[in-house]
Amino acid sequence: MSDYVEDLKQTIEQEENIESDMDEEEVAPSRYDITSYGIDFDVDGVVKRITKGDIFIPSFQRNFIWNMTESSRFVESLLLGLPVPGIFLAQDPDTGKMLVIDGQQRLLSLKYFFEGFFNPKEGAASKRVFKLVKVQEPYSGKTCKSLDERDRINLENCVIHATVVKQDSPSDDDTSIYHIFERLNSGGRKLTAQEIRTAVYHGTFLELLEELNSHSEWRSIFGPVNDRMRDQELILRFFAMLQEAGDYKKPMVDFLNRFLKKNRNLSEHELEYYRNIFIQTINTFYQAVGSKVFRPVRALNVATYEASMVGLAKRILSSGDCDQSHVAEAYQKLNGDPKFKELISQSTTDIANVTERLSIATNIFMEV
Repeated sequence: MSDYVEDLKQTIEQEENIESDMDEEEVAPSRYDITSYGIDFDVDGVVKRITKGDIFIPSFQRNFIWNMTESSRFVESLLLGLPVPGIFLAQDPDTGKMLVIDGQQRLLSLKYFFEGFFNPKEGAASKRVFKLVKVQEPYSGKTCKSLDERDRINLENCVIHATVVKQDSPSDDDTSIYHIFERLNSGGRKLTAQEIRTAVYHGTFLELLEELNSHSEWRSIFGPVNDRMRDQELILRFFAMLQEAGDYKKPMVDFLNRFLKKNRNLSEHELEYYRNIFIQTINTFYQAVGSKVFRPVRALNVATYEASMVGLAKRILSSGDCDQSHVAEAYQKLNGDPKFKELISQSTTDIANVTERLSIATNIFMEV
């Protein structure tokens, strides 16, 4: 009970730490044309593909939640010849690898059973042997290696049906994959947008966001690491608005999806550009204003953060470092602007609001 209370307390504190505007928009404005086709994998083949990484199971904090009984009963269903639900995959057009959209609990259960250890933790001193539990007597206590040869062969030959989805239109993005993942993974605690992006758009850009999220000045400003990845989403939002605000359209969630998809695997030179401008900008604000920057009241205001960061970053990119006292004066002027106050308090993801808000901030910081 105490653990539950502590978890609930932490969740409340984290939600109160940030004034998010992402909940204003839930419905995607596009209609998608999607094609799909079926593939039947035998269990042995699907496990080998997972091990090689050809079938990619996203790695994030809610990766595997089944206990050994649930996993055992799934394996038992295959051993008994019972039908099991199919899985959903999406093929990465760049690598040819298959992303698991739905079915990771089932697939990881098979992988763990074939490898012999249940949900092993990297670096752990010991591993838990995967023996089937709470199943019918012929299989109770069996590992994959100790199964009768006939049972093992039958298990390896069992078929897992996969549905592979592909977005045909709109042709300029693949945000439908995000929305399919969101809907198929809605059980239990609802995933945040950034948790889903971590699953769907894995690549070097996400690795950069994770790296920058541990930057000391950013941590001092934002506070403790957010276990729903809202802090990483804010870094992503800064980059997206800095680079492509002119192409912004609602909903914000898909604007960020498109930007991340476009930049998911950048060169080291390109990553260094983003790394440097974030660190320079956040360090300047920390030194000039302090750890309470972006907080007009108590919580961090996303609209204030976004506009201030973009405005100062453009000034730095244009003319280099700037005097801290002048930055503090500009920040104070921005937050005292009546129109800006209005723009950070309502309809903050509307196109006109975003455009005007960024324009006011950029003009003020360009004078530094």
